[in-house]
Amino acid sequence: MSGPPPGRILVMLVDDDRLVRETFGDLFRAESDFDMAGAAADAEEAVAVAGAERPDVAVVDVKMPGGGPAATRGIIAVSRGTRVLAMSAYDDPTSVREMIRAGAIGYVVKGGPATEIIDAVRRAAMGLGHLSAGVAVDVVRELAGKLDREERDAERERDLRDRVDRALQPGAIRAVYQPIVDLELGRIAGVESLARFDIEPQRPPDQWFGDAALIGAGVDLEIAAIRAQVKAFDGPALGKAYVALNVSPEAALRGDVFVELAGLPWDRIVLEMTEHARVDDYAALAAALADFRSAGGRLAIDDAGAGFASLRHILLLDPDIIKLDITLTRDIDSDRRKRALSTALTAFATEMGMSVIAEGIETESELVALRSLGVGFGQGYFLRRPAPLVEALMPIEAIHMPDRGPLRAYPGSSSTGAGRAATGGSGRDPASVKTSGPPAGRPGPSADHPRPA
Repeated sequence: MSGPPPGRILVMLVDDDRLVRETFGDLFRAESDFDMAGAAADAEEAVAVAGAERPDVAVVDVKMPGGGPAATRGIIAVSRGTRVLAMSAYDDPTSVREMIRAGAIGYVVKGGPATEIIDAVRRAAMGLGHLSAGVAVDVVRELAGKLDREERDAERERDLRDRVDRALQPGAIRAVYQPIVDLELGRIAGVESLARFDIEPQRPPDQWFGDAALIGAGVDLEIAAIRAQVKAFDGPALGKAYVALNVSPEAALRGDVFVELAGLPWDRIVLEMTEHARVDDYAALAAALADFRSAGGRLAIDDAGAGFASLRHILLLDPDIIKLDITLTRDIDSDRRKRALSTALTAFATEMGMSVIAEGIETESELVALRSLGVGFGQGYFLRRPAPLVEALMPIEAIHMPDRGPLRAYPGSSSTGAGRAATGGSGRDPASVKTSGPPAGRPGPSADHPRPA
């Protein structure tokens, strides 16, 4: 149905009493600005009529078969623009409260003056509440409180959208990078790129991404962050190091991320998918990632060991890199259970031709323990905090390693001493350790939103 002409009100009547339907139908048709959308005798029929006709106002009997509150919720669910006006044979505060909680905007009594009922319908069409004069004071207060809450909720959503809109503007996001270090050779193999927001209010990045997700703009904010992060490829500072980006499954499935990555060396890009990123359809994700992976792009499963989902991702996505979660890294030098699990994951990775990166290394003892377990790569505050690209790639200060000697940065490939040889070099790169590239069509990568380090 196309709806009434501008300025007219499309009304639906819901009541199990045929005489009431006929009487109110005649009353509404007598108004020059009213059109009847139809009538219904029970909640199920009311929902069907509302879905088909999309009335401006539905006048609903509170005691109808199926229940007035159920009918109200169903009508609003299928026709969000419809305003529900509750109707009863007498003033009934309990029923009014139930209808208001279900979403009704007002309440009239069947036996009330016709002018009051007509006025209530017109007010409802404008989004204004109405209560019959005999309704108890506590019901008035509840309706007023509901309207106040709706206004506060609307104001919060406006503020939320305003914040996210500002975060999407050019210059709002600044990229920082944390080096990923080859723990055997002591060289910087790549960097993980992270987002920082240079706008008010100053908050952790995960809160910005959480806000964006609430209003359906999560992927848009991811793409804005990636746009800032891939500027690392614009100058010589990166050398031959790779860049790891956090990308959600939704962003990969939508394909926006690959538009941003077009023209960049995909064999020097790693997409990280967190343990917390839900994957509903691995086959669809594989298809979305097939071109990227066949062109040399690599997949890392982030937060491995933090929960069952990471193991499922590893088994079904066949990644190139497994990143041990910080909960495994922390105190690994003194916790044999963490050492045992890390050893198992490392052995699995070795068997499958994958490399392992330990996240969150914060002490020298943890670093020594990880190296003794055969973990090939690491990142964390002990090695370097996230920083601008040039600073992130500066030579790592010598760290005394009784078992292997000091760490050092990659020499020679850029002015910062960072980077690795693409082929034939002496450095290893976790994005190139796997013995064979992924076959086309296998499950592909994705990752969580950029996270604070």
